[in-house]
Amino acid sequence: MQPGQPDMQMILQQAQKMQQQLQQAQAELATAEVTGQAGNGLVEVTVTAGLEPRSVRIDPKVVDPGDVETLQDLVAGALADAVRRAQELQQEKMGPLAGGLDMGGLGLPGA
Repeated sequence: MQPGQPDMQMILQQAQKMQQQLQQAQAELATAEVTGQAGNGLVEVTVTAGLEPRSVRIDPKVVDPGDVETLQDLVAGALADAVRRAQELQQEKMGPLAGGLDMGGLGLPGA
């Protein structure tokens, strides 16, 4: 081994630590919920950070049988907001792990 390069044991320990951190972040994201809204809160959609729908809340004052299009737009807007928030949470939790392993200049692709 050349001076300045990490030994294999250190690389394996670092990889194992990253795997544990990744699993922990994934578990947190599976249960974390975010809420998107539209129309100043008239419609709210809650999803998990994994984009699994949990609930929809619609304020009764926006329910107008003669104007279904507005309600549809509000639901779509709240859903889009919830997805954006979930993606931000995913980035917050997973972003630090995306840097990968520090391979000490071994020149490995993807590292």
